Amino acid sequence: MTELSVAQIKELRATVLGAAAKVPGALIGMGVLFIALGMIGIAGQTLFSFVTVNVLGAFLIFGGAVQFAHALKSAGWKSVGIQVVLAILYIAAGIYTWAFPIPALEAITLWLAAIFFVTGFLRLISAFQHRHFREWFWLVLSSAISILMGALIMNGYPESSLWLPGLLIAIELLLQGWSLLFLGLAARSLTK
Repeated sequence: MTELSVAQIKELRATVLGAAAKVPGALIGMGVLFIALGMIGIAGQTLFSFVTVNVLGAFLIFGGAVQFAHALKSAGWKSVGIQVVLAILYIAAGIYTWAFPIPALEAITLWLAAIFFVTGFLRLISAFQHRHFREWFWLVLSSAISILMGALIMNGYPESSLWLPGLLIAIELLLQGWSLLFLGLAARSLTK
């Protein structure tokens, strides 16, 4: 294996990072912002859950309004009626989410539990399909953790509905924030 020169390493890094290498400050700033939001979310999980469900309601209403406007301007399109019905359902779901945030959070929590169960079982099937590899144990472990997460969510349901969505979104913000921060720091090291 040949050794790479410093110039080749810098060129390779610039190729991998692409345009991100040109604006490391923006990546670092976004990373710090996401980390701060994630920490706020960890500190106030219930409040973060309610903020999240209200934002979801706003997006549903906005998306439904846009779809409704598009359907009305699409005269002659065969599925205009279906698009109008879907738009009305989006708007109704958004209004329901705003009017009844706790049942909406309960539905989101059930959906999260279902995702953990389904992904866990699919990973388990994949693990057994790849059992001829030495590393197949890690797929089994990953599937077991996903299934366990789904069981833990269901064990605490419906009380967990008040804090779990906020906690998971806060953790995602923290992970994304750290990723952006380190990517920005790597990009900044290219410019020096």
